[in-house]
Amino acid sequence: MPATSDTVHGRIERLGTELTPTQLAAGMLVAVALGFTLLFVQDPLVHDAMHNFRHGAGITCH
Repeated sequence: MPATSDTVHGRIERLGTELTPTQLAAGMLVAVALGFTLLFVQDPLVHDAMHNFRHGAGITCH
C-alpha cells in the first residue's frame, strides 16, 4: 500500500523530498533541544513558565 500524505509515514516521506538536508537538520536540532528542555529542566520557575506557555498555546496539560 503506498503511503499517502494522510498518514504520519506519508508526511515524513513527503518532508524528506521537499526539505533540504539543512532544513531537516535544523528541525531535528529544535526537536532535540525542546525535548532536552522538557525532560531535564526542573527549576520551578522554568517549569511554571513552560506550563503557562503550553496553556497559552492551547495545549491541555492536565
